Amino acid sequence: MTLLRPPGAYRAQGDTWLLAEALLDAALPAGARVLDIGCGTGALSVTAAEAGAGHVTAIDVSRRAACATWLNARVRGHRVRVAVGDALDLAVDRGPFDVVLANPPYVPSAHRHPPRRGAARAWDAGHDGRALLDRICAVAPVLLAPEGMLLLVHSALCDVDKTLRQLRGGDLKTSVVARRDEPFGPVMRGRQALLERRGLIEPGQDYEELVVIRADRAS
Repeated sequence: MTLLRPPGAYRAQGDTWLLAEALLDAALPAGARVLDIGCGTGALSVTAAEAGAGHVTAIDVSRRAACATWLNARVRGHRVRVAVGDALDLAVDRGPFDVVLANPPYVPSAHRHPPRRGAARAWDAGHDGRALLDRICAVAPVLLAPEGMLLLVHSALCDVDKTLRQLRGGDLKTSVVARRDEPFGPVMRGRQALLERRGLIEPGQDYEELVVIRADRAS
């Protein structure tokens, strides 16, 4: 999929395409209400629209990302409702949704809290990489309609078991539906020494395992 990307908008990476494949494999219900958390350039919003979604809501903290999503949907003839701001705060008032797609920032950093501005907001997720992951797990049961489905992608470096436990604690049925080893890109290569010191990767390791977690709400 070729996407327009204004300067400053984060380019879709391997995790985006892994999540898009998982969405297609999950057989999106016709007419589904879909939420795209952290929409970036709109790859997942467009995928959902082309797969038969009835309504797609895309939210990103970056105005440039929101504009990119709107443009990429528009040129393909899809109507996507785009909003700028904290995705979870805005989404609670706009739900519930049949499908929630989430590719949040998850790269561990040297800082306790994620940045408030700048390009690094697209990947930095605090000391353990879970600043937004934990929030998604907590609010997922509220965002999902009965029989709704969450598809969430993140690195195995961020504790997959913790994500599963948190989602199950919200009475969601969960499983890992996709895995893939992904070579480190520029951001992860720049964090190799930090990740090695914390014991998150082996010395010289230059890849991470990406996982897609599915969580379903009962009817």
